[in-house]
Amino acid sequence: MNQVYLGIGSNKNHPYFRINTVLKQINRIKTTSIIKRSSLYATKPLGPQAQPDFINSVIEIKTNLSPMELLYELQHLEKLHNRKKTKRWGPRSMDIDILIYNKLIMNTDKLVIPHPGLKYRDFVLLPLYEITSYGYEIPKYGKIMNLIKNL
Repeated sequence: MNQVYLGIGSNKNHPYFRINTVLKQINRIKTTSIIKRSSLYATKPLGPQAQPDFINSVIEIKTNLSPMELLYELQHLEKLHNRKKTKRWGPRSMDIDILIYNKLIMNTDKLVIPHPGLKYRDFVLLPLYEITSYGYEIPKYGKIMNLIKNL
């Protein structure tokens, strides 16, 4: 089984409900189960501020799916939640990112692991820290505590 961390966020159409719903849906993906989940964090949007705050969480899953198989499953869930890519950093009904996949470092046109923005985002690092540990190391980026200190 592969150890994977996912970032989940929503700021449209009842985000608390959407996140709780998508967690149940992730548990229904073949050979995949949620191991841990962080608290929910309300955060200001990264981009345009004229939109509602985001509700974010990080979960740890175990899965037998490859990174690309998992990506396609997660994109399917985003579509079920009416995710529409209208503008960069705009409002989203559902956003699910593969943050970390084992200790894999991957860079393709469709998927970059670890997620390239995670080291700059408190709404990812803090919930990730909550479900890992003080000494947890993110592939390519180093210890999570050092990244948090650099925010």
